[in-house]
Amino acid sequence: MTQTAYKTEYDKLFIGGKWVEPSTSEVIEVRSPATGEYVGKVPMAAKADVDAACAAARKAFDEGPWPKMSGAERGAKINEIADAIEAKADKFSEMEARDGGGTIKKAMFADVPGAVGAFRWFAKLAIEEPDVVELPGTPFPPSTNHVRYEPHGVTTGIIPWNFPFIMAAWKLGPALAAGNCAVLKPASFTSVSALMLGEVFQEVDLPPGVANIVAGPGGTAGEELAVNPLVDKTAFTGSTEVGRRIMQLASGTVKPVTLELGGKSANIVLDDADLDLAAAAVLWGTFFHNGQVCESGTRALVHKSIYDEFLSLLVDRAGKIAIGNQMDFDTDLGPLVSRSQVETVERYVALGREEVGEPICGGARPEGLAEGLDPAAFYTPTIFAGVPNSAKIAQEEIFGPVLCVIPYETDDEAVAIANDSIYGLAGGVQSTNLERATAVANRMRTGTVWINDYHLISPERPFGGYKQSGIGRELGPNGLRAYQQVKHIHANPGGSRDNYIHLAALSGNI
Repeated sequence: MTQTAYKTEYDKLFIGGKWVEPSTSEVIEVRSPATGEYVGKVPMAAKADVDAACAAARKAFDEGPWPKMSGAERGAKINEIADAIEAKADKFSEMEARDGGGTIKKAMFADVPGAVGAFRWFAKLAIEEPDVVELPGTPFPPSTNHVRYEPHGVTTGIIPWNFPFIMAAWKLGPALAAGNCAVLKPASFTSVSALMLGEVFQEVDLPPGVANIVAGPGGTAGEELAVNPLVDKTAFTGSTEVGRRIMQLASGTVKPVTLELGGKSANIVLDDADLDLAAAAVLWGTFFHNGQVCESGTRALVHKSIYDEFLSLLVDRAGKIAIGNQMDFDTDLGPLVSRSQVETVERYVALGREEVGEPICGGARPEGLAEGLDPAAFYTPTIFAGVPNSAKIAQEEIFGPVLCVIPYETDDEAVAIANDSIYGLAGGVQSTNLERATAVANRMRTGTVWINDYHLISPERPFGGYKQSGIGRELGPNGLRAYQQVKHIHANPGGSRDNYIHLAALSGNI
């Protein structure tokens, strides 16, 4: 196998197994959000490029070997993809941190291993999950019955900027495992690591057209993927607003969609919780990756009997979170993804001041950053106390390091507050009584609940939301089935005319 030196500058798109000149000369420059330092560039795909990628995937599915291969063969090739990523883990980690602003620790211990794990999980399912499942037959008419799980055909994955590499694996892993051919569109300014996957696909000799990668803005490239008639299924991760648009566009050709959308998750701290551990879980659940995580627990619901003590713990711990260069291993929080995202956070904090009052900590850009770091790219961990759940800062997804602390008196009230949201992606319960915590978790209308933990997502476990947090599930066994059609085949062995129900029903007059 030929070893490839991975690039950070791309002037071509990955279509049909080759690097192809785009239809325009426009490029997207990628710069480190912390310093403004030039990181790389990618071409900006236009409609013609997206159409070419969809056509390549269509041809690969209709004429190529991939959908005809056995699950074991596909699984073996997907494991080769995982191996190739692992061999370049340092390079992928560095790029993921530089262009998105997440810490190098996050990239090394979450993003790249998470992508590898997702590919390996779906490789395992491709190898082990049956494509045909026998069903009970019938005595009259005599029959055998079975279900076939078949690929949709051409699938598309539209992924966000907060976890670009792992999201690429979440979309491509199940699509390829099921026998589909795919087109991936990363977010405009975090596209480099996705295009680096093109180098991987060439290394492992993935059949041409099985996986295609186009970079470009969602309003053109993303919408074309949703509406393109050659596409059989669309998967999108991002905001609820954009998800509605994708769903609307996909409805024109009645495409099935998987949507993983926004959240405003509640993390419930019961009165029997270990406050030290619960405070750590709440801070981790809120401020990991600067709160730029769809399932962040940005509403902390705290029992009134422990409320004041718990607030003191939160403020003390939040003040110790290390903010700095995302490439420094000692940094807890790097920059937000862009200056515009910082400005969005600032607008919500200003709104919080109007609705609730002064935050009990944070609420500003940091001071004393190392030389070369731009304060306009960073924001301090911010906590608002005594927040009514009706406040906009408690109802709307901020996607930044802002925590709303909400008091409650009973378990019933906590559940009611947690469920009082248009979202239902995730949540948490902190308690020393597992039975009680489970009873609370069972009543929360959300796709994932962590008890005495937060943010633990594994390829083996389904992930997705209730309500306006999305449609369908990714990961787990459900994640593979989402990329498969279900076909039932009923077989009458024939023989006697007495075995045919239509003849019996019509008294044999046909």
